[in-house]
Amino acid sequence: MTPNTKALWQMHFCVLLWGFTAILGKAITLPAMALVVWRMGLVAAALLLVPRVWRGLRALPARLWGIYAGIGALVALHWLTFYGAIKLANASVAVTCIALATVFVPLVEPWVTGKRFEPRELLLGVAVVPGVALVVGGVPDGMRAGIVVGTISAVLVAFFGALNKRYVEHADPLTVTGVELGAGGLILALLAPALPWFGSPLMLPGWQDAGLLLVLAMACTLLPFALSLVALRHMSAFSAQLAVNLEPIYAIVLAIVLLGEQRELGPMFYAGVAIILAGVFAHPLLSRQPPHKPDPAMLGTAEAKALD
Repeated sequence: MTPNTKALWQMHFCVLLWGFTAILGKAITLPAMALVVWRMGLVAAALLLVPRVWRGLRALPARLWGIYAGIGALVALHWLTFYGAIKLANASVAVTCIALATVFVPLVEPWVTGKRFEPRELLLGVAVVPGVALVVGGVPDGMRAGIVVGTISAVLVAFFGALNKRYVEHADPLTVTGVELGAGGLILALLAPALPWFGSPLMLPGWQDAGLLLVLAMACTLLPFALSLVALRHMSAFSAQLAVNLEPIYAIVLAIVLLGEQRELGPMFYAGVAIILAGVFAHPLLSRQPPHKPDPAMLGTAEAKALD
C-alpha cells in the first residue's frame, strides 16, 4: 500500500469516527451543557499528558493565550448549540445545519481575516437556501427549534474557523487545541447560569454516560485528530478536503442505521440535505482559489471540519 493510499484510508477512518460524535450526542443522556463541559475537560486533560503540549504552553505569549482562550469560548458555544440541536431535534438535523456554515463563511471570513470578498463564494452559499427550505419542511414542527439552534452553531463555526485560520500558525496545533478546549470548557461552565436552557454543567454522568463520554473524547476527538495530522502529510489538499466533506454523509447514514432517524424525517428533508451537500462539494470545485488542506485546529475542535 502506497503512503498516499494509506493516508486516504486513515482520513476516511477519521471522518467515520467524527461522524459518530452526533450519534453519541444523541445517546448520552446528559443535557448539552454538561456533555460539552465534560467532553472539553476530558480532551484538555488528556492533552496535558503530552510533553509536546507542555513545551508549547511554556512558549506561548500571553497575547496568544488570550486569543486562543477567546476562540475556545466560541468553540464551546458551537459545541453547546450543536448538541443542543441534537437534543431538540436529532443527529441528522444537527449535522445538516452545520453544513450551512458554507453560507456564512464568505461573509465572515473577509471581515475576520482580511481576505478579499468573493461574490462567487457567496452565490454558491446562497444556492443552498432552497435546500434549507426543504429541510425545514421535511421535519416535524417540534424539531424546528433544533434547526434554529443548529443554524446558530453553523454561524459560530464560521467565526471561530476564520479566527483559527488567522492565528493557528502562531503555535503548535496540539497546544492550540489544548488551550482552546481547556479555556473554552471553563468559560462555558462560568457562562452556564446565563444559559439555563442547556442545563447545568455540574451534573455527574452515570456509568453508561461516563463510558460514552470517554469514547466521545478519546476515540472520536483525540484519536482522529492525531491520526488525521499524520495522514495530511501524504495527501493533496483536494483529496483531504473531499474526504473531510463526507462527514455529514457518514453521520446521517449512521443516524439512519443506528438510530432509525429516517422514521422521524420526510423525503423533503433528504432532498434538502442533497442540495446542501451538493453546495458543500461544489465549493472547492468552483472556487477560484485552489483548495487548502483542513485547518489543523479545526480537526480538533469542530464538528464541521473543512470550511475552505
